[in-house]
Amino acid sequence: MQAEKTHTKQKTTCYHCGEDCLEETLVFDSKSFCCVGCKSVYEILNQNDLCNYYDLEKTPGISPPKNVSKKHEYLENQEIVEKLIDFKDDERMLVTFYLPQVHCSSCVWLLENLYKLNPHVFSSRINFLKKELKLSFNYHQLSLRQLVELLASIGYEPEINFSDTSKDKKYKIDRSLVYKLGIAGFAFGNIMMLSLPEYFGLDDIKELSFAKFFGYINILLSLPVLIYSASDYLKSAWVALKHKTINIDIPIVLGVIALFFRSVYEIVSHQGAGYLDSLAGLIFFMLLGKVFQQKTYAVLSFERDYKSYFPISSTIIKENGEEVSIAVSELKKGDIILIRNNEIIPVDAELVAGEAKIDNSFVTGESLPVEIKVGTKIYAGGKQKGEAIKLKVLKEISNSYLTQLWNDEAFTKQNQDQFAGITNVISKYFTLIIIAIALGSLFYWWNIDKKIAIHAFTSVLIIACPCALALSAPFTFGNVLRIFGRNKFYLKNATVIEQLAKISTIVFDKTGTLTQAANSSISYIGEEMNKDKLNAVASLLRQSSHPLSKLVFATLENYQLVETKEFEEVLGKGIVATVNGKTVKIGSANFVETTKEDAATTSVVYVKIDNKLLGRFQLENAYRKNLKTVINQLQQYFKLHLVSGDNDSEQKRLLVYFSKENAFLFNQTPEQKLKYIKELQQQNEKVAMIGDGLNDAGALKQSNVGISISEDVNTFSPACDAILDAEVFEKLPLFFKYAKTSINIVIASFVVSFLYNIVGLSFAVQGLMSPVLAAILMPLSSITVVVFVTLATNLSAKLMKVD
Repeated sequence: MQAEKTHTKQKTTCYHCGEDCLEETLVFDSKSFCCVGCKSVYEILNQNDLCNYYDLEKTPGISPPKNVSKKHEYLENQEIVEKLIDFKDDERMLVTFYLPQVHCSSCVWLLENLYKLNPHVFSSRINFLKKELKLSFNYHQLSLRQLVELLASIGYEPEINFSDTSKDKKYKIDRSLVYKLGIAGFAFGNIMMLSLPEYFGLDDIKELSFAKFFGYINILLSLPVLIYSASDYLKSAWVALKHKTINIDIPIVLGVIALFFRSVYEIVSHQGAGYLDSLAGLIFFMLLGKVFQQKTYAVLSFERDYKSYFPISSTIIKENGEEVSIAVSELKKGDIILIRNNEIIPVDAELVAGEAKIDNSFVTGESLPVEIKVGTKIYAGGKQKGEAIKLKVLKEISNSYLTQLWNDEAFTKQNQDQFAGITNVISKYFTLIIIAIALGSLFYWWNIDKKIAIHAFTSVLIIACPCALALSAPFTFGNVLRIFGRNKFYLKNATVIEQLAKISTIVFDKTGTLTQAANSSISYIGEEMNKDKLNAVASLLRQSSHPLSKLVFATLENYQLVETKEFEEVLGKGIVATVNGKTVKIGSANFVETTKEDAATTSVVYVKIDNKLLGRFQLENAYRKNLKTVINQLQQYFKLHLVSGDNDSEQKRLLVYFSKENAFLFNQTPEQKLKYIKELQQQNEKVAMIGDGLNDAGALKQSNVGISISEDVNTFSPACDAILDAEVFEKLPLFFKYAKTSINIVIASFVVSFLYNIVGLSFAVQGLMSPVLAAILMPLSSITVVVFVTLATNLSAKLMKVD
């Protein structure tokens, strides 16, 4: 079907972008388009059966850029491509783009259906708030340049900034908001200056010609304020009405419109000077409040805090062969690091030695391990499955990428933020009530004094804006997140705080959670190991990241590491490999298949070479500092359970810390731990699982709140909701208590917001408060709430000795 080109003086609206067709109108499929670009986008969507895009929002599109044939040629350069991508394997590539054009639900729908436009796009997911698009695609069939050109062709050209390829973009204030604020401020100042004669009672001079002239100038000055500066409020209210919903912008728009038309009527009819100064002041102070809100949200960007807070360490191999654990943030390009079985690779690196079998399920969703050859690049986020490998660091610190993994939807629990829901519901009914009060004030005063009626009507609509109410929960939880972070308790998001406050049952793992490596004593009982056997045992233990393996390995001396083959670790049971042609097994009695019974009251690790039981390592575990106090405090408010993969040899020792009423389960596999969490939840218990992040990933994810203990090891797990530094384990009861306190602070901030509105409304309905004063008080109410919750959370933290 050919497009018809028509020339007409009558304005026609473009079906795709909604702009006026000024120069020419292209008609295609009985629809009008302002340019070839908009028509082309419609054709692309129509051919791929994606016209539902237009059903979600009318005229949602963005006109694609013109003349971009060679604009993206630089994306053929592989060095540039390597700087932009997040991940790459033999088939797929992952990349994240910033798309400033995203503005509505249609944009989200279209961008998440890109696979229909090109089958080589595996998945696309949009973060609407950040306007970021995360893409997974087959780079053999679709190059990065072609992908960018595809996005540009439908009006969503990515903004690529090479001055900051680290993707650590700082949150910026919307420039258009600054422009609108500037225009509103300019108009506000000038209208007030032109209104000075009225303020000082000089209008009695009867210089009507000047009064009329100044009045008309004030109307001209107020037009850009109404049309441009207030455009976001007008659009928001219009969209809400179109969708038959109510939002907080509707009463604001009603007040603005009432002010404007009443003022124009008074000026034109020479009955008064109007209230255009109040109108400009209202918009100015509302926009000022919006800038304040955006700046504060930028401060609350928790993602930036992760980079300094993540307690992840990595084992670095020095030139003399010494292995030292250091923070990931201290890794430098060229360092050699050791990654054991089940450890996550924290930085982009090159494989130097070992058999790498990388599980990229955290990154791509593919669970099958990929074998990597020596000299090949390995991206951050992959997990080693098998023997320990050596990597050469190619990029310093990739915490920001690990943060993306932690926040990935695959590991996000479907726990709705209750206070976000309550805030939305309250705001909705609050708006209806305010509109009713405003109209009631208008009708009451109309027959008494029309000027007071207008003042009362607009003041009620302005001062009672529920903005402060909507800010209560996010600002409270934002500050609580920072306080927890300063105390080395790192939460994934604000929803975790609310879930912590609801917990009724706490389930502990034992090894690596209640026990600590420091001060633990180990003794070996059995056949004396010769040099070959010692080398074999040490080489196998070095491959594992399990706390017991690392603890036993640390006690061995005078060994020489040798090559291990066919390494395998069975979670919660043991490890096995072939060393010098012999099968070496280390683990539990069942795992090494021994019939010997151990009467010791400690944890035991058996060693078997070929079919001969060599002996056992007997561990006298050291429990965490102040464990007795922590357990006593917790069991006053929670039901406590202990679920361990070890045998029950330490049950008597544990009874010193726990009461007999607490449930004990031993010899539990990771699957059994997960099942036990489910059973508790089926009994309507809200469960917090506290584990070491290695064997407990399933249970951590299943629980309402999964807390991973970190102690000088790479225990990062996307499945957990929080990371607790082992140094602050004794503060655990305080953290639960403080989470409940933060909920009470949110409720208190709701009360403060309501009291503010009640006091303000009592003056507004009497006509004793001018609209401009109400506009000044509105952002002040937001500031009041922010100051209140900040002081309340900080003060309660100090009183509870959390901070």
